[in-house]
Amino acid sequence: MKPVPQATSLRRAPVQRRSAERLTRILDACADLLDEVGYDTLSTRAVALRAGVPIGSVYRFFDNKRAMVDALAERNLERYTERVTRRLARTAGEGDWRAAMDAILDEYLDLRRTAPGFSLVDFGNQIPVGARAEPNHRVADRLTDLLSARLDREPDDGLRRMFLIAVETADALVHLAFRVAPNGDEKIIEETRALLTGYLERVLDQGLC
Repeated sequence: MKPVPQATSLRRAPVQRRSAERLTRILDACADLLDEVGYDTLSTRAVALRAGVPIGSVYRFFDNKRAMVDALAERNLERYTERVTRRLARTAGEGDWRAAMDAILDEYLDLRRTAPGFSLVDFGNQIPVGARAEPNHRVADRLTDLLSARLDREPDDGLRRMFLIAVETADALVHLAFRVAPNGDEKIIEETRALLTGYLERVLDQGLC
């Protein structure tokens, strides 16, 4: 089992394998219950019961349910980054930013459709949990660091601004697509892809960032 990334919202990071496995069960239970009952009805007691752990184990890691959901959002970002990284490794020979854009959008859409709790929390922007950086800024920074070498550009403010604009735009339109249709309206998703392509062509191919 892969270790759980040490979320900043944790009261105490797991040290032993058994503790890490317990944390994974807690976060998995939290994700499942978010889909079933929503954030308002979610409780630490229900999570402990679903995870099969004592309630004290939940509070060993988290002060409250807000911190627990924040940790789930952080885990989502780590898993998303890992998936994009693997996808980019498979398309390394293509050497075009369009393949990277497809990877970024496609992997998000797949998580949105399949990962428990992701449609409600994703990277934290649906539910304001904790005092931390805006989730889309965190995603944009992660993508800048991940893709700057592939784009043969320095991870400077211009590139970070470009990714932030792209992430904010995609975020708004993808959420619209999933409000229109439970699995995401394909026409809106394709329009999103076309809009992002046009923007990135202008700033990357013309060197405007």
